Amino acid sequence: MVSSIGQEGTHQTATTTNTPSSHAHSDIPDPMLALYRRAAPECPGLSWTVLAAIGKIETDHGRHPTMRSSAGAVGPMQFLPATFRSYAHPVPSGGKNPPTPWDPVDAVHAAARMLCATGAKNGDLEGAIFAYNHSEQYVRDVLRTARRYSRGTASGPATSALAFAHSHLGRDYVWGGDGPHEGGFDCSGLTKAAYATAGVTLPRVAEAQYQATQKLAPGQPLAPGDLLFYGTPGNLHHVGLYSGEGRMIHAPRPGTNIRYERYKYPGHDFYAATRVTLTNERR
Repeated sequence: MVSSIGQEGTHQTATTTNTPSSHAHSDIPDPMLALYRRAAPECPGLSWTVLAAIGKIETDHGRHPTMRSSAGAVGPMQFLPATFRSYAHPVPSGGKNPPTPWDPVDAVHAAARMLCATGAKNGDLEGAIFAYNHSEQYVRDVLRTARRYSRGTASGPATSALAFAHSHLGRDYVWGGDGPHEGGFDCSGLTKAAYATAGVTLPRVAEAQYQATQKLAPGQPLAPGDLLFYGTPGNLHHVGLYSGEGRMIHAPRPGTNIRYERYKYPGHDFYAATRVTLTNERR
């Protein structure tokens, strides 16, 4: 188990290329910034910004005067010794041998492995962070800090699509809806309209949108603006717009509103993700 200095509570055993923001450069010591960015690729889909946010909340990137919590957790990432042993091997390059939770290299790589094992590798980033510290407030604090550390990765059409979808948060789901003039959107109506603002033409329904866009291999890191599809081959019934950090914005179903949600929500039937490319742009 692990326990936090910055947030009291317990942690139970159980995309990496974001450009650092100016705040990240000013707040994170250079060796720690490099370490977070090196360790995150151990878990496809885990952003270094999440590791950095945990390091910030736990010990201010190793600057806490004792790096000991009242629950007995130690080191820059606040591992209880028993939990650390579960994620300490293989010893990362530059780490201590035998590994120790006091060593930044060992601790950050172990944190990446723990997050991966507790949900990050399956897209459940919020669940993985909650496993690190059983507090919903902790999850919110980590994600908020992570966003401040990244310049973001959405660009071009994806930026416009996400901005459009965000501007319609709270609008009603309407079956077959294509916009405010029809009272709202359904899932594929939202994604089609969102990309239309960037000059990109998508087909109207989820199955056709899947067929028309670039398929991502299983485990390939998602980027903001990617399309997320649910169902089975030939029967894709839902699509959402990936917004980063394991979340999407989507129009879920009748009786709901456009909202942000974990893209691997309880009971999901996520099938695959695709990327909208320049070949989808209008001629």
